[in-house]
Amino acid sequence: MLERSSIAKKPAKAITPECRTLPEMFLQRVLRTPHRLAWKRKIGGAPASWVDSSWQDFYEEAAAFATWLLDAHLNIGDKITIVGSTRPEWCVADMGGLLAGAVTVGAYPTLALEQLAYILEHSDSRFVIVEDREQLDKVRALLGRLPKVEAVLVWEPGDLAGDARVRPFSDCLATKADRARIDERIGQIDGESTAIIVYTSGTTGPPKGAMLSHRNIVTMIEGLTQIPLAEDDICLSFLPMAHAAERIVAHYVRINYGTATAYASSASAVINELREVRPTMFGSVPRIFEKAYARIQSEVGKAPPSKQGVFRWAERVAEQAVEHWQAGTPIPLGLRVQYKLADRLVYSKLRALFGGRVRFFLTGAAPTPKKILEFFWGIGFPIYEVYGMTEATAVTHMNRPGAVRLGSVGRAVDFIEEKLAEDGEILVRGGVVFQGYYKAPEATAEMIDADGWLHTGDIGKHDRDGYLHIVDRKKHLIITAGGKNLTPSNIENEIKSEDPIISQVHAHGDRRAYVTALVSISPVEGIEWALRQGLVERPVESEQMKRALIDNPLAQPDGLEALMKRLTAEAELRRRIAEAVRRGNQKLSRVEQVKRVYILDREFSLDRDEITPTLKIKRKNVEKTFGGVFDRLYDDPSFGISVQDASEG
Repeated sequence: MLERSSIAKKPAKAITPECRTLPEMFLQRVLRTPHRLAWKRKIGGAPASWVDSSWQDFYEEAAAFATWLLDAHLNIGDKITIVGSTRPEWCVADMGGLLAGAVTVGAYPTLALEQLAYILEHSDSRFVIVEDREQLDKVRALLGRLPKVEAVLVWEPGDLAGDARVRPFSDCLATKADRARIDERIGQIDGESTAIIVYTSGTTGPPKGAMLSHRNIVTMIEGLTQIPLAEDDICLSFLPMAHAAERIVAHYVRINYGTATAYASSASAVINELREVRPTMFGSVPRIFEKAYARIQSEVGKAPPSKQGVFRWAERVAEQAVEHWQAGTPIPLGLRVQYKLADRLVYSKLRALFGGRVRFFLTGAAPTPKKILEFFWGIGFPIYEVYGMTEATAVTHMNRPGAVRLGSVGRAVDFIEEKLAEDGEILVRGGVVFQGYYKAPEATAEMIDADGWLHTGDIGKHDRDGYLHIVDRKKHLIITAGGKNLTPSNIENEIKSEDPIISQVHAHGDRRAYVTALVSISPVEGIEWALRQGLVERPVESEQMKRALIDNPLAQPDGLEALMKRLTAEAELRRRIAEAVRRGNQKLSRVEQVKRVYILDREFSLDRDEITPTLKIKRKNVEKTFGGVFDRLYDDPSFGISVQDASEG
């Protein structure tokens, strides 16, 4: 009953068995379905409209850019870097570069100046493609340090006077495509050669450029038959293309199967555009589901008691259905009847928030709390957790239709070997293991041993049915002063799921006598709480601030910093957080339990290098930035909050 919606009625057909390289795969797709929808994008003002592009349209633009690169004497293996948000131009630049034999490199548009400088210089890029003036200004400031960069191409150029190396990307697309030269170049590309370099955002140290060959990517795509894609599937794309998952598992897999996507016009527009596009599949990072769950719970908390009662009843029905499904036992007739009624009254309305047609979600990059997985599965949203890493071409383990174990990342895919080392580290081997780090043979040797096993750095364990459960990063394990090994992510997830007002938790306790934690408050939930408590002086401005944050969770509207400082100092909020930590502690062993907490007056910040662009906490950076805070939590009894005594200051 719970997995029925994820089954594809008309399965999409793959083309990879005939292909050695990504350009060959792309040409096969265009040849087979030239007029099928490849993507749609929003164009115009108010009202804006969605405009369709076919695979033939995609080819013509990519081929024009490839010809421009060939005219610029691009050699096989030359690097081009793309800096911009996820949109059709990203795909055109990427595939145009691949058709010309280039190695394409992605860079997050959120990178600070020096971070971008590192990638452009380290990658030896000859050409840089940027989105707009904001990114162009960054690159212009660096050109004096980048003698290898020959041209900067801009999707949204504006006035480019005064710099001969800067040109509109539209000039490239106006080039007449030379199919004969492109075909000749494709024939010269070796499947073992590097196709893309992905700079890992990493939670520690400077980024490293992971080299993935055409064979790496084609092997992964060809073997990834467990994703139940249908011919008429469409997704909504908004995750960064600089990340391996969106670029490989989403973009390149869509080329293989010929499925379509709609490109969100901005991150803030995703919620509204979900209802416009009505996608059938959706890929996201766990933080999106965590925020959606917290938002739903918060809205329910504000509803009249009668509606809250209906929701809580429906929630219990869903939980019971999930328990039977996971245990492999039949769902009793009475529960089935209740489930159908709950679906009509509650679940269907929640699904409508995502457009009402989603058959399944894929998520990875970090663990999703089991409680949240159970909730979404219960309301009819199959979320298939997958696991992998850039160095293994994005996916090595996955849950799949008919083989789902919530709380696990599934079983190993067929095209890899896997085993656990003596210390529990996950090792994988096969055709998807990357070529190594660009210009970093020592770092490569640390990752791949003499027998070809890739050391993932993650600690895992198998259950009796072979499902893999991620324990934590090997370097993230907390070893207390008493010698106990603790998993911080487990501690953090248990606490975070106890109250929707909690945004992030960072557990600390390495070589300490007990565990402490930093807690950040969700600004949206925090503002709503402050409004209900009558703590805000200007309610209208606070409501405007809340709406801005709903549209863009990374926004920093005027007044937010002062408001967060004020509300996090409130004794009632501190008691609420302490109670949430106590409830989370009840699900943890005594040695794992958090004893003292410090509430941050802001979110962890991308600008301060405390989280990655995929919203994972950079543990090493947080430990360094807040080292003094942690010391005081242990040394000063008056500092922070004792979970045993929530009244402490």
